[in-house]
Amino acid sequence: MSAPAASLPGPVVLYDGLCGFCDASVQWLLKADTAARYRFAPLQGETAAAILARHPEIPANLDSILLVEPEGASERVSWHSTAIFRICRGLPGAWRAFAGFDVLPRLLTDTGYRLFARFRYYVWGRRESCRIPAPGERARFLP
Repeated sequence: MSAPAASLPGPVVLYDGLCGFCDASVQWLLKADTAARYRFAPLQGETAAAILARHPEIPANLDSILLVEPEGASERVSWHSTAIFRICRGLPGAWRAFAGFDVLPRLLTDTGYRLFARFRYYVWGRRESCRIPAPGERARFLP
């Protein structure tokens, strides 16, 4: 989905800052993204609120990872399995191959994503607050 862009510092991954699995995924992405391409912002923060306000096409109750990519004067927002595949496409090495699963029917991949997301708190827990990035990571996190 596209909408006019604010000045994004590159692709931004919006994640649930209270989810233990989501936090572990961001930690993994920080290591896998050796080019430091992605920036991160919790869904509970002001960056996510501004992006969501610019994109009325995003369901209000969406509980998903989102990838926001600048595209010229606009920005593209992806969620559910599409966001995962697009993130993997931007990673170096073998992780890029995982993006090839985007040829599978979206109904199948999004259903799998939503099923996993439904149980993530039960398995990985829910935090009371978003984690504070380490000093070397701070530049990659947005409020």
